[in-house]
Amino acid sequence: MTVIGKGEESGAVLEVEDLSVEFPTEDGIVRAVRGVGYRLDRGDSLGIVGESGSGKSVTALAVMGLLPATARVRGSVRFEGTELLGLSDARLSDLRGSGIAMIFQDPMTSLNPVYSVGYQIAETLRRHNPGLKSRQARERAVDLLGTVGIPSPERRVDSYPHELSGGMRQRVVIAIAMANDPDVIIADEPTTALDVTVQAQILDALETARAETGAALVLITHDLGVVAGHCDRVGVMYAGRMVETGSVEDIFYTPRMPYTLGLLGSLPRLDREEERLTPITGSPPSLLNLPPGCPFAPRCPMRRDVCDNTEPALRKAGHELHLSACHFADELAGTGAAEVFDAIGADSEALARFADTTAPTNAEEDTV
Repeated sequence: MTVIGKGEESGAVLEVEDLSVEFPTEDGIVRAVRGVGYRLDRGDSLGIVGESGSGKSVTALAVMGLLPATARVRGSVRFEGTELLGLSDARLSDLRGSGIAMIFQDPMTSLNPVYSVGYQIAETLRRHNPGLKSRQARERAVDLLGTVGIPSPERRVDSYPHELSGGMRQRVVIAIAMANDPDVIIADEPTTALDVTVQAQILDALETARAETGAALVLITHDLGVVAGHCDRVGVMYAGRMVETGSVEDIFYTPRMPYTLGLLGSLPRLDREEERLTPITGSPPSLLNLPPGCPFAPRCPMRRDVCDNTEPALRKAGHELHLSACHFADELAGTGAAEVFDAIGADSEALARFADTTAPTNAEEDTV
């Protein structure tokens, strides 16, 4: 297992090593996360991308200690040197919000519908600052709403979640996340289901939160365009593990993993109007019944015999901070998505052979 980071220097604010998460179900064990590792120094920004079901959100929930009691979590999660796995819920509650804050995908399920947004921000402030008076907490709530770009914050502080638009609700969630100046902010698909204009505003609010708090950022998304504009490093996840990691320049300009190439090839680009998209054939494998060898092999245009038998390790591709989990990473240097996916094509027999393992079972959907 390799940890994504800038090197071996000490002082990381968040270190995740060999993190694995399993969910027991009636159909078997769902291996949702398999040996994920990364490190964040203060001010770092890491984007984690991949298709739905790749384990991105489960990784974040494991870091926050928010998985159900039935989940089997192994590995290590250290915040400022303190091991979080195994801590009591009371101790974790002290860290959530003040040390590590999380912005969830759906603000309507994050906010309590029976309390005003100002009350919920103030509640977060008082939880970690017991001596704070109600008037002071309210004033701080108004300031936070203004900081994240909500108009007329003095009036909106008394609004209830249902009285706000989706974009404004997400800004409230960002205000709650930044309320206690956390050291790490984890944003899990913060712009899903928002139109492009509102998405840009939410990302601006997120950048404001980082600037105000100095927090490191983990941005989970399936939108590579968002990662390109807001992150320094990228981790690409597939089938519960990291399959390529590196700087934004590494991932976007010199990808060394066919899956990453496929993701980039399916991304529309305004600067290449005549270049058609090259989607990845097939579907991600079931995390309940992973095929032997490389999980991406049934969909991979470069598939060879070794891919069916041996899952590749995450190893150096180009330089020590650019890592790829592909047996043939060196062959991909300077190659574009269209060259790989159009010239070779996915193995149709392999796709048919693994068809019964690509769709998640009901148990897996319910669990993950």
